[in-house]
Amino acid sequence: MNKSIIVFFSLLIFTSNMQAESGKKVFETYCWGCHHQTAVAFGPPFSQIASKRTAEEIQGMIADPEGVSKVFGYKRNAMPAFKLNPEELKAITAYILSFKPTDTKETNSSQEHNKTIVKDPYPNMAANKENK
Repeated sequence: MNKSIIVFFSLLIFTSNMQAESGKKVFETYCWGCHHQTAVAFGPPFSQIASKRTAEEIQGMIADPEGVSKVFGYKRNAMPAFKLNPEELKAITAYILSFKPTDTKETNSSQEHNKTIVKDPYPNMAANKENK
């Protein structure tokens, strides 16, 4: 009984590590040009996305960013749609969610400390350029 529990948890940890590695590869292939894990790039960091979005919302934004942006009430969207297979979509979603802050006090203090974090999710960079 104890051996089967150990084997089960070992297999679970191994599988989640493989999925995280797979998610990192998807990130490096498709997302890295506009997103970073914890710092602002053209798009919001994964830490911010993970703190505000569900897995379904993240997957929807990847598959149909224009449609999901309208549902969220954004006027524009700069993100292209990606045609990922179900395994890639699940892997990148898990990878993004792995950056979700675990403590709200920690999140607030890091936002105050690091002023580069964007406050609004999916900011409209094109509109910001037009306003300047």
